Amino acid sequence: MAGPDSPRRDTRGIVDAPELFARVRFRRRAPAPALRPYLEHYWLIDWDLTEPYASHVVPHPSVNIVFQRHGTAPGFGEVSGIGLELFTQKLEATGRVCGIQFRPGGFRPFAPAVPVSHWTGRRVLLDDALPGNEAAPEAVLGPRDEDARVAALDAFLLSLAPAPDPQAARAAALADRIRHDRSILRVEDFARAEGMSARSLQRLFAAYVGVSPKWVILRYRIHEALERAESEASVDWSALAAELGYSDQAHLVRDFTATVGVPPTAYAS
Repeated sequence: MAGPDSPRRDTRGIVDAPELFARVRFRRRAPAPALRPYLEHYWLIDWDLTEPYASHVVPHPSVNIVFQRHGTAPGFGEVSGIGLELFTQKLEATGRVCGIQFRPGGFRPFAPAVPVSHWTGRRVLLDDALPGNEAAPEAVLGPRDEDARVAALDAFLLSLAPAPDPQAARAAALADRIRHDRSILRVEDFARAEGMSARSLQRLFAAYVGVSPKWVILRYRIHEALERAESEASVDWSALAAELGYSDQAHLVRDFTATVGVPPTAYAS
């Protein structure tokens, strides 16, 4: 499971990224080298707002561990399984978040007792999710120095001593292929090309990714449509639908609207 040496720079999944970045301080940081096979990156957010703001994210097929503190309330940590719907978080006053985004397939080695589908659609306090292994939230959230926060995240994850798992590595490689290869449109064809049955591929994804391969295919396509809507002045939605493998524009519009909450043309405007 080879991870990147530096965090990705795209804004895929973030709804109205420029607005979010204008209101909060958002950074991505790379984890320690030993953790990179399992993680996408750390993501750090701090805010000091004069009025409330709601952020919206179309979740990746990734589990996150999130340490957060809102205002003067005590900080806490939680395991956030893959979100199936649009995720909305209200931010107000002051706060801080230190998040860990795992690669698809990367979380299972840290919690090998249950399939990753166990966490899908759930947010579980860290004390309950990883009993006996939880980190003190203030050890992560407390330091003023950003490097110290990253070091605390490294120390927490390394203390869990993840064991390499060939099946997790296989799932990660397959999910990564779906992310980057637009020609992958049908689960049956993809499984056949990988020398697997569709059922075996589905079982692998349930155990190590947390959602079905079909869900991953659709989610990455919506991410791309969302990014194009934000970055291009005028989008040819019919052409984009064909480019993303949809049979027609109506199917893209349906999936985009169901995921983001508004049709793509309304979102782009």
